[in-house]
Amino acid sequence: MSLIVKEKKLNMCRNLQNSLISHARGTKKMLKSMMEEHQKSLDFLSNQVSELTNKVLLLNTEVLKKQADPFIYRPFQTHGFDCSDIKDNFGTVSNAPSGIYIIQPEGTQFSFKAFCDMDYRGGGWTVLQKRIDGTIDFQRTWLDYMQGFGELSGEFWLGLRKTFCILNQKNTSFMLNIALEAEDGSFAYATYDNFWIEDEKTSFIMHLGRYFGTAGDAIRGYKKEDNQNAMPFSTYDIDNDNCYPSCFFNGTKVNSCSQHNNKSGWWFSKCGLANLNGVHRVTRGIDIAGIRWDTWKENGSIIKIKSASMKIKRTHYPFFK
Repeated sequence: MSLIVKEKKLNMCRNLQNSLISHARGTKKMLKSMMEEHQKSLDFLSNQVSELTNKVLLLNTEVLKKQADPFIYRPFQTHGFDCSDIKDNFGTVSNAPSGIYIIQPEGTQFSFKAFCDMDYRGGGWTVLQKRIDGTIDFQRTWLDYMQGFGELSGEFWLGLRKTFCILNQKNTSFMLNIALEAEDGSFAYATYDNFWIEDEKTSFIMHLGRYFGTAGDAIRGYKKEDNQNAMPFSTYDIDNDNCYPSCFFNGTKVNSCSQHNNKSGWWFSKCGLANLNGVHRVTRGIDIAGIRWDTWKENGSIIKIKSASMKIKRTHYPFFK
């Protein structure tokens, strides 16, 4: 009898031991699984933290870039009548850099942004137009050319209304500088003193003084019919180009100089020899008139232009001697 009891007790102990071992193994397996899940969660969170850290570093880099080159991203909060006025009043103190400033021409009720070139020929130049790479379309309406378009940090047209406000300040006179770059990397320029334009009622008729430069006087051209001086501005929807009802340009009958020049706007006179707002020929890769300054020649051939700019500066002293 005692042997039977002992055997039962022994079996109970074995069963209990097996149960404990099985439970321990199950618990160990469960703990291992939980640890693996926790590790996965930690790895996921670690990756998230790394991604966020990288994004923060990238944002910090962008902020530093903007701080290092502020005029491209935001205008300096420095007001003046124009870029010459800013240069005269602030440049001597702080060596004002080239960039986007806020100007308010004397006598106007509004301010606007303008790109000031503070490096070229003593600085103080208000940039009216810039062509670089063809990213901005200059095939525009009258309203666009009147109000302005493009990006001041790249290609743009400041606008005829804004240009009028700058040029028609009291007791001021301005020179116009036109800088040109050819496809082969060569440069030329044309400068005019006493540059001004009339108001919107006369379609912003342009007036130029004496010419000086290396690119030739394409605005006046070689013949009377080439002369764009004292001409109103024209676009494809507002035509003031003296082609009534048509004219001939390089042997071609033309009804609209703007249409003939790929719907660009300019002070056309029976088309003439200058148009800095033509289609960017290099970028488009097509055989068109493009940006034109047809008095700039080499060995009798007209130079093909890659980039151009128009800028104005006050003439506080005689520029031509």
